[in-house]
Amino acid sequence: QVQLVESGGGLVQAGGSLRLSCAASGRTFTSGVMGWFRQAPGKERGFVGAISWSPGNTYYTDSIKGRFTISRDNAKNTMYLQMNSLKPEDTAVYTCAATYRDGIRYRQENEYPYWGQGTQVTVSS
Repeated sequence: QVQLVESGGGLVQAGGSLRLSCAASGRTFTSGVMGWFRQAPGKERGFVGAISWSPGNTYYTDSIKGRFTISRDNAKNTMYLQMNSLKPEDTAVYTCAATYRDGIRYRQENEYPYWGQGTQVTVSS
């Protein structure tokens, strides 16, 4: 059974940075896609970005392009979300998700069978 564990959330001032991690255990990823989603208070969960495990293509939602970067460490079976120039509107619970399938509709939640518990990111103004 695959388990995903996020870490790195916290409180940061606007303009600051955080790096989230999503560590996968139970099976090594050599293919598929891992993604980040977020849910702000009172809003539906939405797509942030994703990375294909091989060859490492990345996809981002428009609102975070140029500020957030997704990467992965194959040896550690871990995905990262580097968040720079954070804004109060980035405040949300960030959750990672994964699938072993390639060629998915990476923005669609139902494409990902495995989900983490989420980590809170709060950006103060």
